[in-house]
Amino acid sequence: MLNLIRRDIILQKKQLMIFIPYILFFILMGSPAVLTYLVASIFIPFNAYAYDEKAETNILLNSLPYTRTEIIAARYLGAIVYMAASIGVTSLALLVFDKMFTWTDVAIAVGLFLVFASLTFPLFQILKPGYISTVVLTSFILISLVFLRMSRALPEYVTAISEFLERFSGPVIYTGAAVVVMAVYAVSWGVTTVIYQRKAF
Repeated sequence: MLNLIRRDIILQKKQLMIFIPYILFFILMGSPAVLTYLVASIFIPFNAYAYDEKAETNILLNSLPYTRTEIIAARYLGAIVYMAASIGVTSLALLVFDKMFTWTDVAIAVGLFLVFASLTFPLFQILKPGYISTVVLTSFILISLVFLRMSRALPEYVTAISEFLERFSGPVIYTGAAVVVMAVYAVSWGVTTVIYQRKAF
């Protein structure tokens, strides 16, 4: 299964050459750190799906000595590995350009990425080839717009939100959010596995 995770990096050598400029664009444009982390995390996993869509890789993968459960597991575990690597590179770039970021930015970006992946990964197994890239791009733009609108409207609700959160300690809030996000990711993993096992290639 580790070879399946490494495969995405090997196949994306050329695309990875634009990864740093891609991150730097968002940093130099003054994008919020959360958004920069999010777009960086999305780059490799979703590029892999786009590549597989064009090359019809699933036919090849199913001819290899891997079960369909292992193929999907490699996708979900690989997404977490690539996300962690992307966050590390992005943090280094932010430090180099003296841009402020916090662990809260990282935590929010990780949560948003995992939720986004949880919602879109099952769709990749349902949609016909040719539509995946469009759906990912459209979904991301919509989520970004919603995020920006929420961030602008948030000050109106800061007092109410603060009063609610004050009832709980920081560790409880972060732990609760992490449990919910990981539960959503696990459910998505299971759903995608079931769909993939029933697909005909």
